[in-house]
Amino acid sequence: MKRLALALAVACATPLLTAAISPGRTSPDLERLGWRKVEWQGIPPANFTATPSGGVRVQGQGQAGFVYRPLQGAASCLAWRWRVDAGPPATDLTRKGGDDRAISLTVGFADYGPQAGFGARAQMAVAQAVAGDHRLPRSTLSYVWGGTGREGAGQFFTSPYGPAAISRTRIQRPASSPQGRWVEEKVDLGADWRSAFGGATVPALQEVAISTDVDDTNSPIDARVEDIRLVPC
Repeated sequence: MKRLALALAVACATPLLTAAISPGRTSPDLERLGWRKVEWQGIPPANFTATPSGGVRVQGQGQAGFVYRPLQGAASCLAWRWRVDAGPPATDLTRKGGDDRAISLTVGFADYGPQAGFGARAQMAVAQAVAGDHRLPRSTLSYVWGGTGREGAGQFFTSPYGPAAISRTRIQRPASSPQGRWVEEKVDLGADWRSAFGGATVPALQEVAISTDVDDTNSPIDARVEDIRLVPC
């Protein structure tokens, strides 16, 4: 979870500070769907391509990276389906180093939560200065396929790479989940944001990202995410 936590809240809004990431070469099929690829310097980039039905497939071994695109509207419910055909073993996503996961879906919001104080906002200001014209999300929620499943005991927890006031993570499917089959998901973004950050007013949606991180365990990765959509709760 590491690097996406400090690229969606510090670059798509916080993986390592933006200086550690750079625009990747987006495949034409994904670019046509509105996705943009981002890589981490010094880590071989995973291969992101479009699926025949307009989703995203990530493949590789011992690699990392993510793609993102706009997601606009009010924070209703978000639905998608995903599958993992190959991925890393269970790792502790609260511990720096060795915290690999097969895939995650991260939602970026347009404003901070009420607990974002001076320190978090200052960190974001530095990241925004590096990011240039692309306005970074001010808070993010990540839903992960990977980890032990004990992190947060089904609740949102803080990544060791990002401030709690900006970036929170939840295990949606642990690494032990059956592979090779599609799984349908539906989450209430409004309720989840309030649970993670507090406050009553949920910011507007801004972006969605799909990431993988299997470099620490040098694991193979083959995973897909399809049919990402906002639906009534």
